Amino acid sequence: MLEQQHLVTLLVKLAVAASFASILVRFSAFQRMLMREERTLLQRVKLALACSSLFGSGVFLRVITPAYTAVDLGIEGSMLSGMVGGYVTGLLTGVLVSIPAMFHGELMSMPLFAGVGVMGGVLRDIAADKEDVWRFSPFFDLSLYRSFRQRQAWGRTAFHFACGMAALFAEFLRMTVARLFGAKGVFSLVERWGDPAPATVAAIYATTVLSITIPIKIWNSTRNEKKLEDQQLRLNQARLAALTSQINPHFLFNTLNSVSSLIRTNPEQARSVVYKLSSILRRLLRNTENLSPLRDELTFLDNYMAIEMVRFGEKLRFVKEIEASAEDLLIPSMLLQPVIENSIRHGLGNKVDGGTIRVRAWPEGGRLHLLIEDDGVGIPEARLATLFQQGIGVSNVNERLKVLFGSDYRMWVESRPGEGTRTGIEIPGQRAAAASAAPA
Repeated sequence: MLEQQHLVTLLVKLAVAASFASILVRFSAFQRMLMREERTLLQRVKLALACSSLFGSGVFLRVITPAYTAVDLGIEGSMLSGMVGGYVTGLLTGVLVSIPAMFHGELMSMPLFAGVGVMGGVLRDIAADKEDVWRFSPFFDLSLYRSFRQRQAWGRTAFHFACGMAALFAEFLRMTVARLFGAKGVFSLVERWGDPAPATVAAIYATTVLSITIPIKIWNSTRNEKKLEDQQLRLNQARLAALTSQINPHFLFNTLNSVSSLIRTNPEQARSVVYKLSSILRRLLRNTENLSPLRDELTFLDNYMAIEMVRFGEKLRFVKEIEASAEDLLIPSMLLQPVIENSIRHGLGNKVDGGTIRVRAWPEGGRLHLLIEDDGVGIPEARLATLFQQGIGVSNVNERLKVLFGSDYRMWVESRPGEGTRTGIEIPGQRAAAASAAPA
């Protein structure tokens, strides 16, 4: 019966180790510390303070409430800090965690914990790859099997074996010091339980190793999640840049065609178009943000439509109906121009008497609503069904919105042959001050 109680205590100790690790990793500042492999002295000290706050509280709780022996993870926390943060972090954590025990008269706690913390730093230092620390597993047989399979992982296997031996050695030191100095030396479950059975002693050693391994696994899981998020963010940024680079050459190609057709027939208008084009290019080169105020996009559209109106003459009309409260809201750069270009090329370009393009914008319910309408020839139903999968106009705009806003947007196209086309876009209503918080 007594041995069963001891095993329950050891299981609770593992649960406490997992809980401490989970509590720490909830803080974004601690997550940022974990993501760094090279740290400044100040960052190492901060990491030590973070680890000491919880592992030290466990030692303090055990001191003031002797029944709670399972919460004392002083030696495990010291070694863990050294393995994750290096010598300084391990040493400082060992010193800070041992303070409650020192006041309780356990005078060997500080040198023992500090030494184990430094030993954790030595393990980190001898690792060929710092990532090997995060791959540490107490199941040595699996590491050995992988070494035979991969043939290049012998160094990692040797390192993991050294980590396991170091954890066992730390527990051996604690038991030895406790036997030599008794209650005035250091707290140990073996001394607290008298003369436990060999199986219980073996379980204590295993619990020490697992109490170091479990937090490493929990923290590494968070690191991997963060890495995946960062990789997805970089992928989205590269994808967005590729989509934007598709739009710009397409727009420039059509504009230069307009200029070439005017040079001989109307040099003065050609000069005006080149001036408008230079304004557009200046903005494109200056703008490096994914989002820009609607007001800037409308100015861009004015220059673009001025170029198109030179080409189409009075056949093309452009109307804006913009609520004043919408002008400061952010929209993706170059969002409206591809849609309007489609309306001109496919909707009004084939219409003998031309037509009107109307742009409307209004905020509603914390969202920005955009509507682009034309009274052109419309889109055949068969082509409308595949509009978001073809071309570099509407499909490109839809893809950019997906990259920037995920599922938090809506885009739709309605069209009737002979009557015209309506394209609607609904996105979150963000103001310029919130640009830095917008998804990239």
